[in-house]
Amino acid sequence: MSEMLSGRKISVVLNIMNEESNIRDLLDSLVTQEQPLEVVVVDAGSKDRTLEYLESYVKDYDFVVLHHHPGTRGESTNYGIKQATGDIICFIGGDCIANPFWLHEMRNSLRGSDIVAGRSINIGYHAFENLERAELFRRGFDISFPSCNMGYRRKVIEEVEGFDPWFVTAEDIDLNLRAVDLGYSIVYNDKMVVYHRTRGSFRGFVKQAFWNGFGRKQLTIKHGKLWQDYDPRRMFDTSLTFWALVRLTAAFAGYGYCKFLAKKPEYEE
Repeated sequence: MSEMLSGRKISVVLNIMNEESNIRDLLDSLVTQEQPLEVVVVDAGSKDRTLEYLESYVKDYDFVVLHHHPGTRGESTNYGIKQATGDIICFIGGDCIANPFWLHEMRNSLRGSDIVAGRSINIGYHAFENLERAELFRRGFDISFPSCNMGYRRKVIEEVEGFDPWFVTAEDIDLNLRAVDLGYSIVYNDKMVVYHRTRGSFRGFVKQAFWNGFGRKQLTIKHGKLWQDYDPRRMFDTSLTFWALVRLTAAFAGYGYCKFLAKKPEYEE
């Protein structure tokens, strides 16, 4: 566990669709990261100028590769994982910007750990900026860190067999839950920073909260009741601002919608 990971190749697996407004800023922040690395981009069916911009980076940087594989976020990302050749697999969102030392800090943390989560800073629509995550714990580890700022030793991804494509959202929480259940550990590095552009409107804020609630219900359908894994003190310490109440209401609506529509995955006994 303590072997040096400096010099080990990192594969940044990026699943995107219709990110013409953001993709160049993201790739500019990735191509200057500490080497060796590869950027494996999987386009899930973009209809805007995303592909045009991507192709210019593929031409200019031999470590940026582009694939096409439509599907759910889990399906497209799993396809990218299969193409990746690095010793470390990490993920970032198409609407994110990585701090210049992002991968350097990731390597440092993974010298003695299996999984590392970084500090994700929301920028954009003010309603998102100060809201805290609804943290979910498993075996003493916070498994609710978003995958847009996480790195994994390759063996972890291989053993958990990637993302579950059944999930609409919360596929990253499900992956972390399964990894922790297998005995892997998660560490947090607040110097491993990613800036995340949030939805730009009240409608987008409500829509994201709704689908987050939907994903949390999918987690309970697959794994059973998870309420005992939340920290009740943390939940009640969170200030109930107007925006927090709006998010909570929309999330409960998504949770209820999933409860009546979603079925347990066929592979679950």
